[in-house]
Amino acid sequence: QVQLVESGGGLVQAGGSLRLSCAASGIIFTITSMGWYRQAPGKQRELVATITSTGSTNYADSVKGRFTISRDNAKNTVYLQMNSLKPEDTAVYYCNADTFYSARKVYWGQGTQVTVSS
Repeated sequence: QVQLVESGGGLVQAGGSLRLSCAASGIIFTITSMGWYRQAPGKQRELVATITSTGSTNYADSVKGRFTISRDNAKNTVYLQMNSLKPEDTAVYYCNADTFYSARKVYWGQGTQVTVSS
């Protein structure tokens, strides 16, 4: 089992910044990658960014150049630095951990609300 706890969401004006954190606990060594997804009202959950255990990153086109995903292995924490925020970034942001032990299993955090006002 892996537990994920997100923090750092809130209300910010357009052009502002926020940093999300996701602390992982449990069977950490099974994690192969972690990431952030978001879901806006009435829309499907979508990928924002991922980072593998070796540090390779992947971003949605809509956030490239504005968002940065990083990880602190000593703290078992993944961060999402969000700059130049736009109203269309408003969503619930979910942390995700992709794990493999005897089989693949995906874990999700509870979500944190990010609201960007115009």
